[in-house]
Amino acid sequence: MARMSVLTRDEAQNRARLLDVHRYTIELDLTTGDETFDSRTLITFSARTDADTFVELKPAELRSVTLDGQPLDTDTLDGNRLPLKNLTAGAHELRVDASMRYSRTGEGMHRFTDPTDGETYVYTQLFLDDVQRVFAAFDQPDLKAVFELTVTAPRHWTVLANGITEHTGDGVWRAAATPLISTYLVAVAAGPWHSVRTEHRGLPFGIHCRRSLAPHLDTDADELLDITRACFDRYHEKFEEPYPFDSYDQAFVPEFNAGAMENPGLVTFRDEFVYRSAVTDTERQTRAMVIAHEMAHMWFGDLVTLRWWDDIWLNESFAEYMGYQTLTEATRFTDTWTDFGVTRKPWGYDADQRPSTHPVAPKDVEDTASALLNFDGISYAKGASALRQLVVWLGEKDFLAGINTHFQRHRFGNAGLADFIDSLASATERDVHAWADAWLRTTGVDTLVPEPRHGDNVYWHLDIAHHGDPGIWSAPDPDKSLPGMTHAGTMVSAGSKRPHRVAIGVYDHDLHDAARLILRDRIEADLPADRNVSFSPGGTRPALVVLNDGDLTYAKIRFDADSLDTLRTRLSGLPDALTRAVVWNALRDAVRDGDLPAGDFLDIARTHLPHERDLALVQGVLAFASVHIAGRYLTPEQRPAALATLTALCRDLIRRTEDGDNPGLRLIAVRQFIEVAAHPDTIAAWLADGTVPGGPELDPELRWRVLARLAVLGATDETVIAAELERDPSATGQEGAARCRAALPDEDAKARAWEAMFGSDDLSNYLFTATAQGFWQPEQADLVRPYVSRYYKAAVAVAARRGPAIAEAAGRWAFPAHAVDAETLKLGEKCLRKADPIPALRRKLADQLDDLRRALRVQQA
Repeated sequence: MARMSVLTRDEAQNRARLLDVHRYTIELDLTTGDETFDSRTLITFSARTDADTFVELKPAELRSVTLDGQPLDTDTLDGNRLPLKNLTAGAHELRVDASMRYSRTGEGMHRFTDPTDGETYVYTQLFLDDVQRVFAAFDQPDLKAVFELTVTAPRHWTVLANGITEHTGDGVWRAAATPLISTYLVAVAAGPWHSVRTEHRGLPFGIHCRRSLAPHLDTDADELLDITRACFDRYHEKFEEPYPFDSYDQAFVPEFNAGAMENPGLVTFRDEFVYRSAVTDTERQTRAMVIAHEMAHMWFGDLVTLRWWDDIWLNESFAEYMGYQTLTEATRFTDTWTDFGVTRKPWGYDADQRPSTHPVAPKDVEDTASALLNFDGISYAKGASALRQLVVWLGEKDFLAGINTHFQRHRFGNAGLADFIDSLASATERDVHAWADAWLRTTGVDTLVPEPRHGDNVYWHLDIAHHGDPGIWSAPDPDKSLPGMTHAGTMVSAGSKRPHRVAIGVYDHDLHDAARLILRDRIEADLPADRNVSFSPGGTRPALVVLNDGDLTYAKIRFDADSLDTLRTRLSGLPDALTRAVVWNALRDAVRDGDLPAGDFLDIARTHLPHERDLALVQGVLAFASVHIAGRYLTPEQRPAALATLTALCRDLIRRTEDGDNPGLRLIAVRQFIEVAAHPDTIAAWLADGTVPGGPELDPELRWRVLARLAVLGATDETVIAAELERDPSATGQEGAARCRAALPDEDAKARAWEAMFGSDDLSNYLFTATAQGFWQPEQADLVRPYVSRYYKAAVAVAARRGPAIAEAAGRWAFPAHAVDAETLKLGEKCLRKADPIPALRRKLADQLDDLRRALRVQQA
């Protein structure tokens, strides 16, 4: 295998000082076969001085290269770098003619054939350095250029790109030239798309999907376009700079690795967002948030782009914050911050307490491989939380003024953290630079602890302890640590505490309703300055004190003993869903830190979830209880009782929704009942009848979910799986069958699944993930025990062969997470020390092993 070099920050800075890249003229031919496509590129650029440099590409075959009309030796291609020697100052033209490979891993030019109808689709995913899989490029974000694309495709295909595309005949499509954009943002999507088109504010808008999904897209087209228009209009109210591109297409593409990608003018989404089965309103809200998130990137990321990958948070944190906030302001989804609190913030809290934590704005992203590791809960959830805290502290008016200054100063250019902070500082007298140092350059989670005490006959006082995360985990071998990895002994936050502007909720028992709590007072405080807060009226002790009420800051909170007692009996009586989200997060954190027994969390859930109406809360709490508590934090001996508790809880929710007034809540309860079923009888009857008594009917998603659980329990076989696949031969059906087959409690089935994942490279990214999801099951611990010791070597090998996307899947989904024991941990630590996994897998393994250490501590506690 040829050596593939990652681009270092120093190399990128040197090349940016040397070159001005003006224009790419690209011709792609997608009619040359199933394995490769042709790529011809003309790059016009200028050198500021005489020097050597290089251009990147990863061809199947490099046919010819000319520089200013003179041929270059194609044999000088070294891995992914083609040297450009003895450049002279002035203008140059580089022409590259190559054959490039299609991908099955969601990287570069991904090719997919729909099993439903045999139609083929291709699309690009060029982030972070995968443009070189499609055409030759100076592949770094601060060498922006104009891109002109011509694509030859089969005659019945449609071609989409960043700009408006025109069919010139004979399957040839020409895209309008782009404004200045970065290489990683170029996009093409080609195939026999089903399209719904409209116009808004004089611009063409379109939504697109595979033909086999057409009826489902049509069903939701009005909703999708209404959300798109509402967010578009709201951003134009917020931002002085108008939308900077010539059209807005949204393509729902198959086997997409991320949620979506912000290609200017052509946003690509995973096509699971085209719902073919019943979903909850929370899931619709999530889809709407992703639409809002990607649209925010048109300004922050596409119009103004990071200079180097250490500032990826400027893209993602901003879009994450704006996505939730704008959705709340502009659409029917007015409670989005509750969903953020219960689903996204825990992602950030977890990531920030691992050895692989890093600042929101790290200083040490040395190369592209390191940069890829920072697309995590810190860059998204923690960064968005920090921005939300900044808006509370700064005021939205000044925040938006600073943002608009930033757009005006750097439009169609590049900017970094210092530029962003300077733009904010221009709009306020506050010390934004000091805020940024405290919030963006440090790691870890602050913890806020209340200590109520009686002051006199009228006032109570609240002392608030405010300390950095002590770092309770232990790090792996520092000699094999990740780039930027922080260890327990050197966590920045352990010695520095961030300022927090918070609301403190003080609650009393409702004397007229024993199940409810009422708000006595909500007090604003700036911590650590306001360490002592007084509240009134009356001399009665409050029933409950909630720090960070409203979830305005990013910090773990704890409860005093009386407040915790109140929560055990009255948590569901809190009047506001966002407050309940803060409380559930705090209880979750306490379990993970060993401060609250896992069984207690389960008891609180059993008591209060049957009364919860917020879908995001029910879904989030049930997921944590089933996956983490029943699956990892309780011992195998305790698991049956935990599953019985969760089954009873779900049965209560199903009974509660029999009148049909909350179909979303019922759907969540049915899904979770299936996941925790310890006996097959009930769900097998549902599958046979095609319905849950009283609804819902079993659509394809529910049928595959039931069948997967029956496979785990040994209550189905290959014959039934094959029959279900014949009933649903779609791509989703193929994944469902792979998941079920891997879940069968049979030695031959496990051997076949293992061979498919690690012995060959035939599985696409989605089929690999589905197989991995089925393979490890707590109920089958004895059967799969021999594979635990084989996992690490196999994962290292497949990651090295197949690259970062499969490495991510192998580390996330194929890891034996059920095996919470010292031997699994020991094997993993040895792998990190000696096996030298590629960076993407190393990061996932380091995180998995830290979660494993935590699970062991929780079990022991």
